[in-house]
Order: sequence, then structure tokens, then C-alpha cells
Amino acid sequence: MASPLNLLTKPGGKSTPLTAISLSKYPEWLAGLEPKMASWLKASAFKADAGNVCAIPGEDGNLSSAVVGLGVGDDPWATGNLSKVLPKGTYRLHECLGAGPDFPTWAALAWALGGYSFSRYKTEPQSEKACLEWPAECNVDYVRRAVAGAALTRDLVNTPASDMLPDALEAVARKVAEAHGATVRVVSGEDLITENYPMIHAVGRASAVAPRLIDFVWGDDSAPKVTLVGKGVCFDSGGLDIKPSSAMALMKKDMGGAATVLGLADMVMSAKLPVRLRVLVPAVENAIAGNAFRPGDILKTRKGITVEIGNTDAEGRLVLGDALTDAVSEKPALLVDCATLTGAARSALGPEIPAMFTNDENLAMDLLAAAQARHDPLWRMPLWSPYRRMIDSKAADINNAGDSPFAGAITAALFLKEFAGAAPWIHIDLFAWNPSDRPGRPAGGEAMAQRALFDLISTKFK
Repeated sequence: MASPLNLLTKPGGKSTPLTAISLSKYPEWLAGLEPKMASWLKASAFKADAGNVCAIPGEDGNLSSAVVGLGVGDDPWATGNLSKVLPKGTYRLHECLGAGPDFPTWAALAWALGGYSFSRYKTEPQSEKACLEWPAECNVDYVRRAVAGAALTRDLVNTPASDMLPDALEAVARKVAEAHGATVRVVSGEDLITENYPMIHAVGRASAVAPRLIDFVWGDDSAPKVTLVGKGVCFDSGGLDIKPSSAMALMKKDMGGAATVLGLADMVMSAKLPVRLRVLVPAVENAIAGNAFRPGDILKTRKGITVEIGNTDAEGRLVLGDALTDAVSEKPALLVDCATLTGAARSALGPEIPAMFTNDENLAMDLLAAAQARHDPLWRMPLWSPYRRMIDSKAADINNAGDSPFAGAITAALFLKEFAGAAPWIHIDLFAWNPSDRPGRPAGGEAMAQRALFDLISTKFK
């Protein structure tokens, strides 16, 4: 598939001027235009609202210029639909009136991300989109990294499970890692038992494709250790606690956490941040067969504690538990896990805002500041320790689901906390999906919290 970065071109050659203008600047600017252009804008009902766009013809009837509204100037996605709605061709930012200093970077980022499309399975040629010259004063390196990371994540989430089971996810992870010279290790099948990853094995053993732990390391061993863990449940039937068809329809996206950390890892390695990066992806399919794990089973764990299975559809926290135990053994300076973990987080915050949990107050403040700066929303939720009783077990050390209908996102995070220990740890419970089109964020797979996490890592480890 074509990279959305192809929608950003080098300056030079024929291009159409594009003016970006805020509501406050529009009346004065309109008054200074030559009468024909002003009349066209008025007749087109252009109001300079964020994302409002008007193509302006010249004397010969051909396109001569275009205008995009910025609203009050605080919407980073104002250019997010322009690659689709403007006539095909190349445009250049001619004027930016009422925009902030970061607008050139955001204009390019939103333009490219808005032009993303998942066309792998389309048989008809896709329509051409409008391109933008790289704006002056744009942070080109950042945009390249952010767009590439998001596109990778979107592609992985959008790919159906028929082409993205654990073996295919491993192949992509290897490609990402090896492109940057990272060292890859994969533990698969029965070797998960031998090497003490029993929960990863239990969750994935019913699939025709063997479960595995994908593990790669990049960077100087003496640098601060940053470890990313991504839930790689490539398809989730719910197991023997089978999901209804309505809930199973989107379960190709249950590896959205893995997709997010692979895109984030690509950003970190491309930027050559001074960290020793480790990525752990427990990749499984939660399938149904005679050897599937069952409600009421008690599983051993890498940590040594036992887990009673209250629900086989709460499988993501199981595979993450073994991976987190491995991660903390190295005492990382920062441990992050990303997972499409609970419907409860979506019920609380909706599809657009990931839930963030952390055991470190400074990390919480720094990540929320990064989320605001990068327009990559997060909302902190509590690791409310009194709710730990909700996942107590009479038969084992802990239950993976418990029987309470309340606080599902919190109890899932508390389950993971058992395995994250005292490491500086962030857990992101995300949806990884846009239910509908928005500027810069087309319907389908989405990279959530990725830019915020990159900002946190690049700021914290300089």
C-alpha cells in the first residue's frame, strides 16, 4: 500500500497556493481581497470554521488558489480532510493567518494522516489525492516518524486475522526490528512451557498457529532501559466463554496494543533516542478447541503466583502478565504496556480517549502534559487498591476477572499491577479504532497514545 507520506512532496514545480486563516483574521483579510475572489468566497458560504475549505477559480476557470479555515486556531486537524476534498494536484502553504507556531508541522501531519487509506484488499484503483509541499518551518523528521508509526499501526489493526495471526505479526515485528539493527528472539509453541511463559501458552494453545513471545532489543546496553509491552491477541473469540457475533466482529483489532508499540518502537529507533529499548509482544489467538483453557482452570505464571480463570474472555491480561514479569526482571527505567484490554474503559471514556493508569505520580503528570502537547488524548484513571478484593480467588492467588460487574478497567489494571511490581509503569487501555471518519483520523485502525508516549520518552531520556 502507498505510504501516506507520499502525500507530502518536496517544494518546487507547479503548485497551488493555499491560505490558512482563523476566524479572527478572516474579516480583515476578506476585506482586502480583490472583488471577484471576495465575491466567490461569500457565494461559497466560506466562514473560516476549522476545516472549512474553498477552492477558488482563476480567470480561465481553472483552480487558482484555495483557502482553509482554522476556526479559533486551536484545532490541529484543520487540514486533516484536505487531501480528500481538494482537487487532485499539489498545494503549498502560502499564508498562515492566525495560526500558532506549530501549525506548519501539524498541517503536514494532519494532511498525511487524513489521506491514509487501507487498500490492501481493494481490486479497483484508488482515486488520487491532493498533495502538500512540505511547509517551511515544518519539523520534517518528526512528521515522517509520526506518520510512519501511525500508518504501521493502522495497517496492522486493519488487516484481518486471516492474514495477521501470530506468525504474521512475528514477521512484521522482525521486519521493524531488523530495519534498525535490533536483536530478535522468539519463544514459540511448547518452548513457552520450557522457558516459563505458561499463561501465554495456555491462552494461545488452542489455535492452529502456535502462540509466541516476540522479544527484540535495540540500543546501547548502558543506556536507560525502556521496555514496551503490547497485547498481541491477533483474534479473540472469547475462548470457551465465547463472544456473541456482534462483539466478535472487530476482534481482529485485539492486537492493537502490539500494533501501537511496534509503531512507537519504530519512532524511537528512527529518532535514535539514547535508550536501550526492549519490545515484548505476547502473540496469540484466543481460539476454541479441545485443548482450550477453561473457566475454573488454575494457571501457573512466570511470576510464580497462581491465577484462577473466572472468564476465558479476559485473556489479554494473562498474556501480558507473563510478559510484564519478564520485563521487570531487568529493572527498566520505564515500563509501558498498551492493550485493547477492557470494554469497561470504553464505557467510561468512549472510543476516542484511552485510559491511563500508572504507579508513578511524576510519570502521570509528564505523560498527560505530553498528551496535551501532541493532541493525543489520555485520561488518568485510579489504581484504586481497595478494588483488589474484587479479583480475589478462594482457590488461587488471584482471579483474572472476578464476578463483580463494576470497575472493570480498574480491576484489569490492578491485575497487571501484580506483575509490574515496583517498576515505573504505565498501562494504556485503548480502543485502537475509529468508529467513524474524523479529519485526520479515518474510520478503522488507529494509533492512540503513540505520539504522547514518544514525546514522554524523548523528553525523559535526552
